This record gives sequence, C-alpha cells and structure tokens, in this order.
Amino acid sequence: MLASGLLLVTLLACLMVMVLMSVWRQRKIWGKLPPGPTPLPFIGNYLQLNTEQMYNSLMKVSQGVAFSNGDRAKQLRRFSITTLRYFGVGKRGIEERIQEEAGFLIEAFRGTRGAIIDPTFFLSRTVSNVISSLVFGDRFDYENKEFLSLLRMMLGSFQFTATSTGQLYEMFYSVMKHMPGPQQQAFKELQGLEDFIAKKVEHNQRTLDPNSPRDFIDSFLIHMQEEQKNPNTEFSMKNLVLTTLNLFFAGTETVSTTLRYGFLLLMKHPDVEAKVHEEIDRVIGKNRQPKFEDRAKMPYMEAVIHEIQRFGNMIPMGLARRVTKDTKFRGFLLPKGTEVFPMLGSVLRDPKFFSKPQDFNPQHFLDEKGQFKKSDGFVPFSVGKRYCFGEGLARMELFLFLTTIMQNFCFKSPQSPQDIDVSPKHVGFATIPRNYTMSFLPR
Repeated sequence: MLASGLLLVTLLACLMVMVLMSVWRQRKIWGKLPPGPTPLPFIGNYLQLNTEQMYNSLMKVSQGVAFSNGDRAKQLRRFSITTLRYFGVGKRGIEERIQEEAGFLIEAFRGTRGAIIDPTFFLSRTVSNVISSLVFGDRFDYENKEFLSLLRMMLGSFQFTATSTGQLYEMFYSVMKHMPGPQQQAFKELQGLEDFIAKKVEHNQRTLDPNSPRDFIDSFLIHMQEEQKNPNTEFSMKNLVLTTLNLFFAGTETVSTTLRYGFLLLMKHPDVEAKVHEEIDRVIGKNRQPKFEDRAKMPYMEAVIHEIQRFGNMIPMGLARRVTKDTKFRGFLLPKGTEVFPMLGSVLRDPKFFSKPQDFNPQHFLDEKGQFKKSDGFVPFSVGKRYCFGEGLARMELFLFLTTIMQNFCFKSPQSPQDIDVSPKHVGFATIPRNYTMSFLPR
C-alpha cells in the first residue's frame, strides 16, 4: 500500500513538473508565437479539436506553412521523380498505358449491362493498374484476388485517415499502436500492403539485371548497389518498401476517389453532364479514343475536372510538415521542429478566388467567353518545393479516364438529382465521399 502511494505521488509530481515546464516555456516565447489556445503537455490542443470535423477545427485554431523532412525526403523525392520520368511519366508512353487501361474499364462497365453498381472498385482497379505498371512493371487482371485484397486494404486505410480515431492514430502513433481499437485493423491493412511489396522486392532481387531495369523497384535496387559504400545513404531496403508503398497508395486512392466524387457531382448536376457530352461529341466524336492533347480544345471539360478537384478537396490539410529552423511568419515565431499543416482547403474554398465556394460550379474556371481560366486558388496538389510530384500523371489520368467514360456512357442514379447528397462522408486528413450506387448507360 505504501509503495503504491509513493508511486502515485511520484507520478503526480512528474506531471506537475511537466505542466510547469510547459507553461514556463510558453511564457518565455509567448509574445512571439502566433495567437492560439494554450496547449497542454503531450496532447497539445487536441481537446480543443472536433475530430469529426478536423479540418474545420484546425482552421479555427491556426493558419498553415511549409515543411521539409530533411535530406532523406529530398533524396528519395528526387530519385522518384527521375525514375518515374524514365518509365514514361510525362511522355507519350504513359498516355498510351492510360488509354489502354481506359479501354479495359469501358469493357468492364459494358459488362454490367446497365445494372445498378457501386463504382468504387471498378475505378480503383483501373487507376491502380497505371501506377502498378510503373512500380511493379505490370498490370493486374481485374479479377485477381490478391489485387482486390490489396485494393480493399488501401481503401480501408485511406478512409481510416478521415475518421476521428484515424486522426488520433496519426497524432499519437507511438501510444495508439499499443491500444485496442479500429486502428489495429488499419495497422494490419498497412502491414499487409508492406508484406506484398516486400514480396515483390524479393522477386525483383532474384531476377534483377542491373543493365536493364524493368520498373521502379529495379531502379531502386540498382541505386542501392551503387550506394553500398556510402555510410549516409538513404537507399535502404526499408526505404525501398516504404517509398514504393507511398507511390502505390497515393497513385491509387487520390485519383480513383476524385473520379468517384466526380460521378456523384455530375449525377447531382445533369445540366453539367449534358454540356460535357456535347463538348466530347463536338471535339472528339464517338469513333476514336480521347487523347491528352484534346484537352486544349475542351475548356468546359477542363473546368469541370478542376471544379471536381476543388469541391472534392481530397487532401484538405495537405501533408504534415516540420519547420527546419526558427522561422518568422507574418511577424510571429515558429520554433524549429514545429509541426504544421498547409490548409489547402482554406484556399480551395476562399471566396476571394471563387465566387460561390460552397457550390459545385464549373464557371469558377471559365471566363465570360467560355474559355478556361486558371485560378491562383487552385492548389489541390499543394504548392512550393513539396508539391505533389504526381500532379502531371494525375491530371492526365483524370482527363483521359473521365473523358473516355463520358464518351461512352450516361450516368444514372437510383435517386433523383435533388435527393443526391454530395456532402462528404468524412473530412479528416482526407475527404471521403458518401457511398452510392449508379448505372452506366451506353450512349
């Protein structure tokens, strides 16, 4: 009894010291920090956040900034960009790969014969196969059970990041990973994805030809061999698996979820869908496959895609970044090591850039003559040195997939347009649209 009492007193004393040190530190730099509520030790301002609406809560607490993960991130990012370009990103080769995959998708939709379906995995299979051909050197058959399992794991993990538990997990990973709860399923799904990639890496190691890389994994393995004698190299097996996972995950979920949100918005606004069909018929017709160069002659489609991305607000908080040195920002001090979030959604919904930011309206990207106009408020891929380097690939995929699908089909919802709910299912570190079903009716 005495021992437990002493332990309790010790714990309380330690907690009091932590609180006093936190308050002392805050008072020391109080006049230099940006205004905001006083953080508690360890949990910071978490109790002041509504985790069901994390984006809105953080908007009330703070304004955003930029961040770098140091030399590791720079090296791996530079290597990834160079390697993806080598395998065709930004070139005609990747366009042909997307067109080929779009053809498989059209056949899959035709096979539904107008039945009411959930489009989720139709889209994720197609989009994932594009990035798969780059990182793994090949596509998957749509009925491949392992592939479908991977897609379910990715979707589950992506949706988990938008939940309140997912946000806790992101913020307090070191504690949450040891506690029971839904995060354990997400952890299991991520581990399953890592195990799959590790298996792919082992296969590539056994069959590697250093003079003829087949995919991203081969290129990374070759670079690892070249850096063997560099004690500070970032090209390790662990970084190979994680970098490949990042490419595979991001290259699948962001574009496929954007398309899924886009279908819902177009069914909600049949007048927009009709205008897109008219432009496709006039510029491309029905007898040839769309090309990326068609985009220049299709201002309305371009505006619609931009508005889907703006309204969908897929990654509203951007990715967490860290201040690498004491930084002055708008007259305030951001101490070195401060974690910050670039609040991209605050720009995408800013009335200074968009006249009706809460409404889906392609006119936000059209001038008075009906020509496409750019907007400085369009930042779904982030900005600065840490912008999403998959932007070019994503733009090509969104245009070619959406144009090809709409060239061949009309969308039909079981609900009337006025009853379709386009508000998100979850908004956290990602925005997740509501589940829905639809029919693809041949044109």
